[in-house]
Parts: sequence; C-alpha cells; structure tokens
Amino acid sequence: MHDFILRELKNINTEQELNRIGFDKSYANRAADKFEYKNIKIYSLSPAQANILKQTAISAGADCATHREVITGNVKQSNCILGGSISEIKKIGEKLKFQPFGLKELGEKLIDYSARPQNLHCKIVGILNLTDNSFSDGGMFNDFDKAKDHLLEMIQDGADIIDIGAESTKPYSKPVSAEDQLKKLLPVIDFAKDKITLSIDTRSAIVAEESIKAGAHIINDVSGFDYDDGMADVIAKYNVPVIIQHSKGTPENMQNSPVYTDVIEEIFLAIHQKINFARSKGIENIIIDPGIGFGKTRENNFEIIKRIEEFKPLGYPVMLGISRKSLLNMAGDDNFTKDIYTAALNAIAIEKNVDYIRVHNVKIHKKLIDLLEEFQK
Repeated sequence: MHDFILRELKNINTEQELNRIGFDKSYANRAADKFEYKNIKIYSLSPAQANILKQTAISAGADCATHREVITGNVKQSNCILGGSISEIKKIGEKLKFQPFGLKELGEKLIDYSARPQNLHCKIVGILNLTDNSFSDGGMFNDFDKAKDHLLEMIQDGADIIDIGAESTKPYSKPVSAEDQLKKLLPVIDFAKDKITLSIDTRSAIVAEESIKAGAHIINDVSGFDYDDGMADVIAKYNVPVIIQHSKGTPENMQNSPVYTDVIEEIFLAIHQKINFARSKGIENIIIDPGIGFGKTRENNFEIIKRIEEFKPLGYPVMLGISRKSLLNMAGDDNFTKDIYTAALNAIAIEKNVDYIRVHNVKIHKKLIDLLEEFQK
C-alpha cells in the first residue's frame, strides 16, 4: 500500500510554494491566483442581479449562495455569498462588466477586490494624553513639560504619528469643554507641529478647527461624526485626514450592556454609512477604526481583532486601538505588563495587514514591527 503524505498549506506564499515543486516560474505569479480563495458577502441584490451573479459564478467554476426564493422572484432583495479562487473571482468580474442591471459596477469592484493583499508597513500612532483621568495614564502628562518630554521620547522610539487628546473618552467619563481642551492642546501642538505628524483626539468641531489652524495634521473623532454636527464641515473645509471610529453610544453609556446580532457586520455597515456621509461632504482622506472598547463586550473586541481584515474592503486604511484596554482583563497589573500583552494581540493584527496601531508604548511596538517584517521576508 502506498504511503500517501498530505499536508494542508496555510498562510503561505503560494507563488513560492509553486516554485518549490518545480512549477513553471514564468507563470507562477498568475497561477498563484488559482490557489488562493475568498468568500465575499454581497449585500442587497435584486433577484435578477442575484440570479445572473449565481449563473456567472457557476460558469467560472465558483459558486454563489443566495436566498432560496431568488429563483422565484418572491423576495425583493437577497444578500449573496460568492466563493471561489482569486482567479475565478476575476473571471466573474470580467463577465459581469457585460451584464445589465448595473452589474458592470459590481464586476469592477470584484476585480479590485480580488487583488492579493500586499504586506505594507504598519504605522505606529503614539498616544499622548493631556488628561487628568484617562484610564491608563491620566495625570502623567497633563502639563506642558511632561507632555513635551514624553512626546520627544515617543518620536525617538519610532512613532509615525502622535495622537494627542485632552478629553478622556473612557467608559462613564464626562465631556470636557472645548476651551479646556484647547488650553492644554495648543501649546503642545505649537511645540510639536514641525517635528512629527500630529493627530488630535477630539469629538469637538471647535477643538478640531483651532487645532488644525495651530498646525495639527489629522483629526481623530472617536464618535465618527455623531457627537458634533459641525465636525464633518471642519474636516472638509481644511481638507485634512480624519479617523472615523465606530462607537455604540457615548462614553457615558456605551458600556451599558452593548448588544449586537452580528458585531462585524453591524460595525462594517455602520462605518460604510459614515464613509458615504463623509464623501458626500467632499472628504476622501479617511482612516477607519472599528472602535475596540467603545460599546463592545470583551468577546466583541476579540472578534474584531480576529476578523480585522474584513474591514479592508471598505477601501480605506484601518487603525486598531487595543493598548492597555479592559479586554486584556489586567486591571491590577502595571502598564508595562499590559504593554507586553497588548503587543501580543497587535502582532495578530499586524499579520492581518492592519495599517495603524494606536499604542501607549511606542518602543516595544517598533521592535515588534521590525521583527515581524523580518519574519515576513
């Protein structure tokens, strides 16, 4: 009896594996698409669109699941799950470009979506809290000299961006007036604006505008435009990048038993809606953040980390903020110990091609990224 040896290949460089078995090197790059698979959920198709998509998928050797009544036309809309190799999805996209009912646009999106992800350099966003009551380091950097020294330390340690906030948005915290935020922010912005890219963590349109005028480069709105109706207009007026975060509720109530039916889908669709709103205002330079700890249970937070790649199809860079948060379940531990476990979770996110990590300990994460980039070579 022949001793067949089988090994499942996971998380591999497919092109490299093809070359190792002696495959034609001149064709290996294109052939790799035949061995990498995707399952794509497509929302709200009409029965005609869903039927055409399903038949097109079958003709390409892939498959598509639809609502059972699509074939009878007894439903107005159906979500669909398209599954196949990258090569098959590209073929489907090309065929849909010649179909009616607006499917040309879907075909173009599938072609874009089927591009294999590139391992890009993950950027480090260092956290500088100018607050008295932040959950991790409230009071540590709440005067100018302390803030200045810590900012310079994070730059030296390898931060790409410094995110400065003067209002804690931890659970059950109260709002801080724009005037009080600006008293702390403006001197630090003036000191740092020519030294590194500055992000301002604020929900206030007034704070955002005055910070931009003082030299800040990015606005990080943890409410995702929900707190201040004027925020989107300020971002559009000054044409600066904005970080749009998902948050269920406000800091005062967001952790009062948050409930989701499907946490990833609901966050995905909510951010998609916010992106459309931003674009309607003329805002295109966007970073998205699923909002770890902002109206989520511990289980929700872990699900976000495990499935962070599912936010990439929204078409914008993804930021993740895990640092020292309650999902670690380490309330009694010192900050450096929390930073070690934060880095462990961020390693998973970096391997899943997250674009930005927002952290307190820049030094340990710079070393982590350097190691992972060596690992990926």
